[in-house]
Amino acid sequence: MANKKVVVAFSGGLDTSYTVMKLTQDGWDVYAACANTGGFSAEQLKTNEENAYKLGAKAYVTLDVTHEYYEKSLKYMIFGNVLRNNCYPISVSSERIFQAIAIARYAKEIGADAIAHGSTGAGNDQIRFDMTFLVMAPGVEIITLTRDKALSRKEEVDYLNEHGFYADFTKLKYSYNVGIWGTSICGGEILDPTQGLPEEAYLKHVTAKEEETELKITFEKGEIVAVNGEKFDDKIAAIQKIEEIGASYAIGRDCNVGDTIIGIKGRVAFEAAAPKLIIEAHRLLEKSTLSKWQQYWKDQVGNWYGMFLHESQYLEPVMPDIEAMLTSSQRNVNGTAILKLRPYSFQTVGIDSPDDLTKSKLGEYGEMQHGWTAEDAKGFIKVSSTPLRVYYGMHPNEER
Repeated sequence: MANKKVVVAFSGGLDTSYTVMKLTQDGWDVYAACANTGGFSAEQLKTNEENAYKLGAKAYVTLDVTHEYYEKSLKYMIFGNVLRNNCYPISVSSERIFQAIAIARYAKEIGADAIAHGSTGAGNDQIRFDMTFLVMAPGVEIITLTRDKALSRKEEVDYLNEHGFYADFTKLKYSYNVGIWGTSICGGEILDPTQGLPEEAYLKHVTAKEEETELKITFEKGEIVAVNGEKFDDKIAAIQKIEEIGASYAIGRDCNVGDTIIGIKGRVAFEAAAPKLIIEAHRLLEKSTLSKWQQYWKDQVGNWYGMFLHESQYLEPVMPDIEAMLTSSQRNVNGTAILKLRPYSFQTVGIDSPDDLTKSKLGEYGEMQHGWTAEDAKGFIKVSSTPLRVYYGMHPNEER
């Protein structure tokens, strides 16, 4: 009989390397699959492939879902100005969902009997992977050796070495998860709530030659179409361009404390120049192009969209409904947002848009009204005050 097939969600790290070798030794036909949502370089992918075969994998595949990730999630995160706790751009955590979807899809394509991943029992990723596999690949066994056996790093390294595989799995002070929508940093000073990270903990540092520069991001219907006048059809390339510019000023550093899916508090540092710049540029443009109530309701559903992404609820049927509302809200979000960048910081400057609602012929705020008279204004104010005058007329003792 042929060996059973197992797809291993292979990142190239210690846990998934151990998983590939151990399952191979246990008699499985291992298919190592690296789902790339923009966080792997070409060199890293090549190394992953080489190592997968050294570890005993029968096959290796890179599943590039970077553009799918943009089309099915990232653009809606931009539409919704999604920042968890008004801080974290839900970077790597949102990518995990699309990595899991890609792995499940591949497992079904090859008729796999099982899917394996390297998550531990202490984090959010185990939930994101397991829930996606349960829904998208029902009946397929889920194997998590690191979690189920509570394996230590030493146990995994020793096993690999004993079977002839040697790699540098030194436990570093900091751990990094790099993605198209930001890099998360764990460990070190982050474990102490009274401290922030030192300069050397970050991957990107100030390299800009100019002390200050302008960044212009042009949007059409809420999507980026140009950066500093350079047109982009490829949205991922546009994001990478903004990241390149912003990272040279070390913009986008911050630290987020939030509630994990499993119920404990978690603290993570991150650097995310592109998300921070894009979201604030987009928000600035919306302030001038959306109505008051469009902004209000979009903020509500955008917050829910980000929360559902973080909580591993991307497959919840309400998500397409939220996406439809977010898409509709962007029909007049056209124009260029202007930002000023400096080392470690930036400020919003202004916008140039054909749909700028501040260009009204009815009046200029604080200057002159053209669409109503002074008597109209006094009447409006008097009518608007009616509910308060009624209440305090009945309850004068409650006057503040």
